[in-house]
Amino acid sequence: MTSGDPNLSAIMSERRQLINLAYRLVGSLADAEDVVQETYARWYALTREEQDAIRSPGAWLTTVASRICLDLLGSARVRRENYVGEWIPEPIPDQSEWTGGRTTGSTADPADRVTLDESVNMAFLVVLESMTPAERVAFILHDVFRYSFPEVAGIVGRTPAACRQLATSARRRLRTSQEPPAPAAECAAIVRDFKQAWEAKDIEALIGLLDPTATATGDGGGLATAALHPVEGGELVAQYFVDLAERAGHLTIVERTVNGQPGLVVMDNDVAAAVLAFDVVGDRISNIWAVRNPNKLRPWQ
Repeated sequence: MTSGDPNLSAIMSERRQLINLAYRLVGSLADAEDVVQETYARWYALTREEQDAIRSPGAWLTTVASRICLDLLGSARVRRENYVGEWIPEPIPDQSEWTGGRTTGSTADPADRVTLDESVNMAFLVVLESMTPAERVAFILHDVFRYSFPEVAGIVGRTPAACRQLATSARRRLRTSQEPPAPAAECAAIVRDFKQAWEAKDIEALIGLLDPTATATGDGGGLATAALHPVEGGELVAQYFVDLAERAGHLTIVERTVNGQPGLVVMDNDVAAAVLAFDVVGDRISNIWAVRNPNKLRPWQ
């Protein structure tokens, strides 16, 4: 790539779209960055004649990135079977708080930012993890990025009818796994109440904020202490968080936006030690996802 390349600006303008697509497909910002880097490497491995023959470079890049993600999702299933404890998608901060991929300093490349909407909230991403790779790719391309089923078919190597069925199956998984979330203002108030009750080690207040069937899931990846299995039941979850607070008195809890939703970050001497995402249904917390794996906390440092 050279500054004199007339195609450079047009090609690189696709970067943010590719980062957004790849993050939703693989649930990891680090993997999404690798996917985009590989996609551009393949573009610049083409001869100038081959590049000029491609009518829509943006569509070509999307196709290549999606296929890399499809392959990555297949291998990720094997990797995650060997993962220590539970695997949670990598949390991302609000754009105003973004420290940005692999960039340094306080100003990140806007192309490295992931657009935060309902398709990146943690509850949504967790359901995506239950889908087959083909379901996930067909659903994200069609329902989120608005590609037609013939276009999706050309990317995933299936017929349009098969891709339509994959997307339908994915939607069914979402409907059966998710309830409508609470409005953002109500969610923020409940998360704030949880923070205050957690800081006060008030188990009764915590129980009152949690759904009786609430689940807390931690992700340490073998690199940080976390429960190896989900903690289930509101009372057990409340007791678990009180125990955590009693064992770690020097930590600071701050309110932050996590994947577009109100969340919390646990700070240890100005270093993010954990990022918590919440699923609030009605007036109760139904799920808490706590990411402690330091490899997944790069954008928060």
